[in-house]
Amino acid sequence: MATMTTTAPALRRKHLRERLRTLGFLSPWLVGFTVFFGYPLVATVYFSFMHYNQIKAPTFVGLRNWRYVLEQMPLFGPALWNTLWLVVVMVALRVVFGLGIGLLITKIKSGAGFFRTAFYLPYLAPPVAATVAFVFLLNPGTGPVNDMLGKVGIDAPNWFNDPAWAKPSLVLLSLWGIGDLMVIFMAALLDVPKEQYEAAELDGAGAFTKFRYVTWPSITPIVMFAVVTGVVQTMQYYTQALVAGKLASGVSIGPGTVIEPGYPDHSTLTVPQLVYSLGFQNFNTGAACVLSLVLFAIAMAVTTLLMRRRAGLLSADD
Repeated sequence: MATMTTTAPALRRKHLRERLRTLGFLSPWLVGFTVFFGYPLVATVYFSFMHYNQIKAPTFVGLRNWRYVLEQMPLFGPALWNTLWLVVVMVALRVVFGLGIGLLITKIKSGAGFFRTAFYLPYLAPPVAATVAFVFLLNPGTGPVNDMLGKVGIDAPNWFNDPAWAKPSLVLLSLWGIGDLMVIFMAALLDVPKEQYEAAELDGAGAFTKFRYVTWPSITPIVMFAVVTGVVQTMQYYTQALVAGKLASGVSIGPGTVIEPGYPDHSTLTVPQLVYSLGFQNFNTGAACVLSLVLFAIAMAVTTLLMRRRAGLLSADD
């Protein structure tokens, strides 16, 4: 009986030490999660119910900010549509294009290093510099792309100056910097066991059959990673659309210049641009927080849908 009495406190102390040690190892993540995610999320929810212009103290207004954003804000619909359009089209084309380039480079016999470098270099360019260069190339008046298309008899579009072509132009810009996905897919493709390809060839499998039954099951987790991270990144799409719209509009940008985002005709306006415009140009922090929460909810819903095994890309055996 005495042994059991002395053992129980010792076990409790041991378990306490193990918990404290575990918390010690987890503390960097816990601090980072609290400071950079938990607190901002709680503050965003708090300010979404407040009238706050970043000067005076916030005052409670209930659901007024939510009603304004969801019912009265005229640009909320176009911004949400543009963002979702970019998520669907841009993410899908980037995954397909990156996978295609990765397959091509892993199959060619000579010059693989040159093509790998050529496709990866545009990704290293800063987003603003890459957008400036791309807008210059696609300038309908002075750009070399339209000039070359005109010489071969093709009626070139106005690209960033045309509402119908502005978003496809942004997609072309994203495909130009496909180097990140190309490298990821190349690593996944080179990791597929060669023995499986040899076995498939012995069974008489063609190129498509080998891709369907050998390559695709092996790279499916990487494709899933590319889709999920692409959705999250595109939901935050801001810099390229804003810079392209400002440059295409031809308005000179100087100190104190405030330019309406979304040129032309709000065709490149995204929700993150609207959040910045409301929060830091119009000082309507409450409405900006509502938009941020709506964007966060959509991103979480899409990511959850993709991560579900029966609705995503992963098979039940992965």
